[in-house]
Amino acid sequence: MTTRRHPTLVAALLTLALAAAAAPPQPPLPHVVILATGGTIAGTAASSTATVGYKAATVGVAELIAAVPELASVARVTGEQVFQIASENMTPAHWLILARRVNELLARPDVAGIVITHGTDTLEETAYFLDLVVKSEKPVVLVGAMRPATAISADGPMNLFNAVALAASPEAVGRGVMVCMNDRIDAARDVTKTSTVALDTFRSPEVGELGLMERGRPVFYRATTRLHTTATEFDVSSLKELPNVGIALAYAGSGRLEIDALAAAGVKGIVNAGVGDGSLSIEAKAALVEARKRGIVVVRASRIAGGPVVRDGEADDDALDFVVADNLSPQKARILLALALTRTSDTREIQRIFRRY
Repeated sequence: MTTRRHPTLVAALLTLALAAAAAPPQPPLPHVVILATGGTIAGTAASSTATVGYKAATVGVAELIAAVPELASVARVTGEQVFQIASENMTPAHWLILARRVNELLARPDVAGIVITHGTDTLEETAYFLDLVVKSEKPVVLVGAMRPATAISADGPMNLFNAVALAASPEAVGRGVMVCMNDRIDAARDVTKTSTVALDTFRSPEVGELGLMERGRPVFYRATTRLHTTATEFDVSSLKELPNVGIALAYAGSGRLEIDALAAAGVKGIVNAGVGDGSLSIEAKAALVEARKRGIVVVRASRIAGGPVVRDGEADDDALDFVVADNLSPQKARILLALALTRTSDTREIQRIFRRY
């Protein structure tokens, strides 16, 4: 017995088949490479309710990717395990390795962007270093988590999805290195960790975030105006190590002990994290003047979370031959000073660099 098809149904099926055949092929998804370095996003704990006391950097990059199958909807994702460390163990030597690998990958025409998984403790420092030395306009996005992968409501998977979606977006091109966590998009220069425990710890309190992630796509509200990536003068392609720069933290009664110790250790630069507008105690000022006479470059920064350090404000920087950090945190001023010292030891030039970046 044969079944007869209704002519109208046959015509409809034929129309659908012809339409499908005539539809243009969909462009391939952008290729995003995830470079894993460890951190809490790759951490595990004995209990699903443990959000402290866990072991960081135990989950490999392949497992991180497999845990978020939704990544396949926004990008073609591959991964590399560059390091497997807690971020308190991140060093300038790690930065140089990471920067070279990022630049190698971004030079490939098949790579659209990079995501770097990272522990949150020093994430902002790695991000700012890369912002100054990456030589591509393609997106580079750092991402981490405040809860380990084994937690009931781990924030890592959504953070990773948003970071990959951001790195894959054409709208993210040319915006410098970014940090993407808790749906926020922040510029590497401006972002800082503001809470030891909160999920929305990464903020840009002085100038605000660049934008937000909304349903897997970025919505930008502003752009950073300081020079970054392809517009910088720094080249670490053949650099074996960064100049040694230390930070001296000021506090009531701190004196000169820390400054003298750094000078004796042979540092090339000292960032003094002063009180208020980078104010110097009598003893600290004397120690820094001596350090400068020994050829050590001195940068006045502030331990305060907001506001710039004004040149010739709380100290006669012109007469003392000091540099001011503008509104960079001491830890980011240290990075910029180290890179500046790969170019020059002229304090006037270094001050120009601090104004530009």
